[in-house]
Amino acid sequence: MSASFDFMSASAADKIAHLEARLNATLQPQSVHIDDDSAAHAGHAGAAAGSHYTVTIVAECFAGKARVARHRLVYDALAEEMRRGVHALAIRAYTPQEFAEQFE
Repeated sequence: MSASFDFMSASAADKIAHLEARLNATLQPQSVHIDDDSAAHAGHAGAAAGSHYTVTIVAECFAGKARVARHRLVYDALAEEMRRGVHALAIRAYTPQEFAEQFE
């Protein structure tokens, strides 16, 4: 997805696809899943644009990093989107080993 992607006018599915593409290109995760939580925030600032998301991402690049450092990597990967349409982002960042231990 190019820098010319118009996040604010894109469909909900295109927004998620764009966010996933950015995270895949930047962090090369084993997996990434994004939920649009905007409906749960109806009436809250930013909700009208569909801009509340939960990201669950599993990537080796998180190994040895504290939670804040992991979140910074995700925010940095989505810096442009954070300025142009993403209002809120909940992040669940795991290493592959942590994810396997917790969910498998």
